[in-house]
Amino acid sequence: MEDRYSVQTPANPWIFSAPFFQGLPEIVIEAALTHLVTRTHPANQVILLENDWGGSVYFIMEGWVKIRTYNLEGKEVTLNILGKGELFGEMAALDEVPRSTDVITLTTTVIGSMPSQDFVKLLQTEPMAGVRLAQLMARRLRQVNRRLRLRESDSQSRVADTLLFLAEGQGKQGQTGTEIPNLPHRELSSLSGLARETVTRVLTRLEKKGLIKRDQEVICIPDLSALERMIV
Repeated sequence: MEDRYSVQTPANPWIFSAPFFQGLPEIVIEAALTHLVTRTHPANQVILLENDWGGSVYFIMEGWVKIRTYNLEGKEVTLNILGKGELFGEMAALDEVPRSTDVITLTTTVIGSMPSQDFVKLLQTEPMAGVRLAQLMARRLRQVNRRLRLRESDSQSRVADTLLFLAEGQGKQGQTGTEIPNLPHRELSSLSGLARETVTRVLTRLEKKGLIKRDQEVICIPDLSALERMIV
C-alpha cells in the first residue's frame, strides 16, 4: 500500500515529534516532504540490506526497526533500535556510497521515504536541518562509545546500560516511570553482546530488585538514576 503524505494531514502528527524537523519553518518542512512516499511493512521485513545502493532517506512514522550488521564470525550484531520520529539511511544519501547496515522491522511499521536529493537540498538550504542532523549523529556516536566501554563489564552492567540506551533513544514518560519497548530477549542479547539466557536471568534479577517492571509490551524503569547506579 502506498500513498502520498501531506504535512497538513492531522492523522499523521509524527512530523511534529520528529527531532530532525523540530525548529524548522513549516513551509520548509512542507516543501521537503513533497515527494515523501509512505508504506506499511509487516514485522521482520528487510527494508535495507548492507552494500545495497539506494536513493532515499527513511523516516519512521509508526513502529520499530533494528539496525544490524555481522561480525567477522558471521554473528548478527544489533547496533541500534529506532522508533517513531527517527530516521535512517542518511549516511548513504550524504556520501553516495552503498548502505553500511541492514534495517529490519521489529513490528508492523509505517515508513516514509524521501528522495536523497530532497534530503540533501533541505540540508543545503536550511541551516537548522544541518544542526539537527549533526545532533542526531553525535548522540548516536556517544551511545556507541558508551556501549563499547562497557564491553568488558559484568552482565548486569551491560543489560542495565542497554535498557538505559533504549530509554535515551525511545523512552516515553509513563505514570510510573520511563517506558521502553519490551523487545524479544534475542534483540537485547544482540544489543548487549550477551547470551540470551544471561539476559533473561539479569532481567529477572533487576525486576526482583524493583529496578524494572515488565508487561507484554513495555518495560517500565521507575528510576533511571537507580538503574544507572547498577553499572560498574
